[in-house]
Amino acid sequence: MNSTMTSGSVNKKEFWEEIYQNRSLNESGWYEPIPQSSLKLIESSGISKKDSIIDIGGGDSLLVDHLLSKGFENITVLDISEKAIEKAKIRLGSLADHVNWICSDILNFEVNSTYKLWHDRACLHFLTRDAELELYQKKLSQGLAKGGSMILGAFSKSGPKKCSGLLIRQYDSTDLTRFFSEEFELMENFETVHITPSKSTQNYVFCRFKKK
Repeated sequence: MNSTMTSGSVNKKEFWEEIYQNRSLNESGWYEPIPQSSLKLIESSGISKKDSIIDIGGGDSLLVDHLLSKGFENITVLDISEKAIEKAKIRLGSLADHVNWICSDILNFEVNSTYKLWHDRACLHFLTRDAELELYQKKLSQGLAKGGSMILGAFSKSGPKKCSGLLIRQYDSTDLTRFFSEEFELMENFETVHITPSKSTQNYVFCRFKKK
């Protein structure tokens, strides 16, 4: 679920296409059969079933399956990997036709719509450069409607320092609140421990913000 961006000299698209080509979903460190933290925060945001949702770096995660099963009608999944999107479409079958799929790096995303809810689990923390974070913030500002909700899940200060072999940027709720404070108000936050398929642990911080 973390395949929209990487930093440094790595060719981002080639890197994530190879990851998704060679690794099944239930072998991936970000695999969650039930994305409980994300679903909890989406529910507490109070959005309606018709409100527009975008999942940044959704890849082939199961969040979209759960949203569809709950009756959400306006879902967009963005990911840099064509292979990840292809896998998700195959899994969903005819239900995939009810989802808007966008293959793009978030930093190159041409924002042509506004969304009521912006969801990002395990993507933001791959942005290790300030310039990348500023561009992410710009895309977010363009893409999220006033009064909309932003849900972020990232490795916490007690979490891993790498993911899929790549360096990441750790966060806590204070960091995220400070970074997004100009446009967003923190509504709730918590930390949680994710158990990977290989039984290792990944500490996450989750935050829900409201756009002012």
